Amino acid sequence: MSQSNFPRNPEFYRWLQAIRHDLHKHPEISGQELRTTEVIADALEDMGAAVQRIPLMTGLVGLIRGTGDGPVIGLRADIDALPVQELSETPYASENEGVMHACGHDANTAIMLGVARKIVDTGFMADRKGAVKFFFQPSEERGLGARAMIDQGVLENPHVDRVIAGHMSPDLAVGSAGVFRGKGYASADRFSLTVTGKGAHGARPEEGNDPIVAASAFVQHVQTIVSRNVKPTESAVVTVGIFSAPGAANVIPESAHLEGSIRALTEEIRRTVFDRLQDIVLGLEKTFNVRCDFKITEGVPVLTNDIGVADALYHAAGVVLGEKNAHYLPPIMGSEDFSYFTLERPSAIMRLGCSNKENGIFSPLHSPWFDIDETVLEVGVEIFYEAVKRFFTKE
Repeated sequence: MSQSNFPRNPEFYRWLQAIRHDLHKHPEISGQELRTTEVIADALEDMGAAVQRIPLMTGLVGLIRGTGDGPVIGLRADIDALPVQELSETPYASENEGVMHACGHDANTAIMLGVARKIVDTGFMADRKGAVKFFFQPSEERGLGARAMIDQGVLENPHVDRVIAGHMSPDLAVGSAGVFRGKGYASADRFSLTVTGKGAHGARPEEGNDPIVAASAFVQHVQTIVSRNVKPTESAVVTVGIFSAPGAANVIPESAHLEGSIRALTEEIRRTVFDRLQDIVLGLEKTFNVRCDFKITEGVPVLTNDIGVADALYHAAGVVLGEKNAHYLPPIMGSEDFSYFTLERPSAIMRLGCSNKENGIFSPLHSPWFDIDETVLEVGVEIFYEAVKRFFTKE
């Protein structure tokens, strides 16, 4: 696709930019998206879409109804920012100290508002039965928002048949898009381990029971879980990110503390890793005569795109961008709480290319320098509008 094809509608493009810039200047972290929610509500009401509030939550649902009961498609955008200090000096840089849209959720939100406006402006649902629902979801970065929205009943009244979503991808150049055909994002879980031994003077280790030695053995044994329990053709990651113990250089501490993360691309492998971690901890207690307090905190599950929905997004991208710019992507070890939607309805998430190396826009997600080529805003609107059209044509 030649970027000269965009913007197709300069006035509409400027409107999308203005929304994205406003959200980028005023980012809010998970669970605190109060202003963001009101900006979205105002935009939906201004265009004539219905707004449905969610009790005790930030975020909301937008609804555009047709002429009667019929098929319903849902489109999801995540709205929260990260606790990152922005380092860029763009005119729309974050004005909130220590908070930044470093994952592109401001763009995701602007795109879905753009789809809603295009549906209204074109009168697309005026002669069709059914509805289009928009889920503006909080707390994606904490892995809490999607499940909470679903528990509040957003997939009903009216009943949603399919859910689609998009996310920025600096790994792809602007003007291209990719979708996972099946497995997409990994599960994401955390563990913590406190090893308690017996403190002593560093010069008299025989009088103590060193928890650092036991904890170090845990770190070493963890490295064998993936290499010796997961097929080489499958994927999992176990990372110890925190290893701490109080004391001094000449002191054997009373305890050591570790924390880490677990990622897997199937539920079976996820449970295998859980079991092996438990086995290693039990072995530590017996081998080193220490007490272990071990806990796994389950996070988001594996995200698997419905193949039919993924194909529909792929073809929609091909129509908008040209077939050579639409791609099927291999799974990645990042995580996404959109996985909860995929467990409830046939769903798929697409990654939208947003980098432009010639213009110096290539920083990764979660970087304090992250930015996008804003051409992706209108590109995203066109792809998801095409996907909505294909959904109702198919139905």
